[in-house]
Amino acid sequence: MTEIHSDLPHPAKDDLRLETVLFALSDPARLDVVRQLASGPLEMARCHLVDPDIPKSTKSHLMKVLREAGVIRNLPQGRGRVLSIRREELDERFPGLLDAVLNAS
Repeated sequence: MTEIHSDLPHPAKDDLRLETVLFALSDPARLDVVRQLASGPLEMARCHLVDPDIPKSTKSHLMKVLREAGVIRNLPQGRGRVLSIRREELDERFPGLLDAVLNAS
């Protein structure tokens, strides 16, 4: 089952899979994005990657992997998009996982 928010599909909470979430969080660039979002939603344009020379297409792919895994929401706002962590849903489905990953050094 899929939740639809505007034009991008997001998996329903009950469809979140541990291995998919862990895969999404295993890449350093994607993990960096999630760490930036830990303090609250950001406009996609304001979300910076460690390497500023990464092409837009790669940045879009990183966001797609995170969204399809159910780690983030990517919603339209005006002419841009806003990213946020699906913290409540992730904490309900996998208690303590997000904090453990975000606080790991």
